Amino acid sequence: MEDKLIQIRRDLHQIPELGFQEEKTQVYLLDYIKQLPQDHLQIKTWRTGIIVRVAGAEGSKTIGFRTDIDGLPITEETGLHFESQHEGRMHACGHDLHMTIALGALTACANKQPHQNMVFIFQPAEEGPGGALPLLESGVLKEWWPDEIFALHIAPELPVGTVSSRAGILFANTSELFLDFKGKGGHAAYPHLTKDMVVAASTFVTNMQGIVARNLDPLQSAVITIGKMESGFVQNTIAETARLEGTIRTMDPEAIAVVKQHIEQQAKGLEISHDCQIGIDYGSNYYQVYNDNTKVEAFQKAIAMTALTYKEANPAMTGEDFGYMLKEIPGFMFWLGVDSPYGLHHSKLTPDEQAINCGVEAVLAYINET
Repeated sequence: MEDKLIQIRRDLHQIPELGFQEEKTQVYLLDYIKQLPQDHLQIKTWRTGIIVRVAGAEGSKTIGFRTDIDGLPITEETGLHFESQHEGRMHACGHDLHMTIALGALTACANKQPHQNMVFIFQPAEEGPGGALPLLESGVLKEWWPDEIFALHIAPELPVGTVSSRAGILFANTSELFLDFKGKGGHAAYPHLTKDMVVAASTFVTNMQGIVARNLDPLQSAVITIGKMESGFVQNTIAETARLEGTIRTMDPEAIAVVKQHIEQQAKGLEISHDCQIGIDYGSNYYQVYNDNTKVEAFQKAIAMTALTYKEANPAMTGEDFGYMLKEIPGFMFWLGVDSPYGLHHSKLTPDEQAINCGVEAVLAYINET
């Protein structure tokens, strides 16, 4: 089975697709799932996602396992012989491994009926615009609603054979941030006749650094980052427009609202002081990943019965829309070590494929002990 799973991962790695465009991925997954023994299986589709229920031998409760299925708009630079066939698209966040591990665990459950009911959720659009929340709101899970749910994410910095989690907050609340500035352009020799958006945008970036420092409790962790700034066309023309793109991340769901409030206040002040218009778009927003204490303890005990190593995780400022599921359903997420020299979202990310079997082992260990 190990060789089969590696081949599945390589097949999926070659067809990365963006959120809600995972049509080839859905077809591939469905083709595989329909080849499994169907005695205890029921299958639903939702947009480009798939939900598979496995009836348990006792079935006193339902356990959910969620995997994400989308790729990223990144050009692959791994040099692998099975690299992406979709130009400008890559599984640079490990979702190809996530799907493969889910299929491995599903295969085991299809061949040997689990004690409890299982629901495997192959969720689209985790990277954006976010698939978890609309899936929950769609009602497609209503009749198969899990009593608990869990998921994994690869960790390039951890060795193969290691899993890591923690009770409480694991991932941050996150929001995208897009700001569009509109002023009045003109010749560099006549600045008094213009409204310079390079200056306005630069001032905004500088002033924004004080939002966290002076408006949040020092014990509340928060980050505002502007990762992209665009303005102007030539060196001797004053820019009429500017665009800032960034992210907000906090460890408290209330803190993110405070940050947004102050961003909007600063924007209003700059509109007056620089005589311009500023549009704000928060893009995709993800709720924190907050792990249930009892579920993490049960996971730890399950891992102790395997050859895998459990390591206590630190909270991270990363974002994951699985947080919306944990907001409604008790459960947890854990890191799976894949020992890659390159990190998540890197064009050269190369997870060790031996981690696939470790992931399947960890998932099945929890299922069988629950």
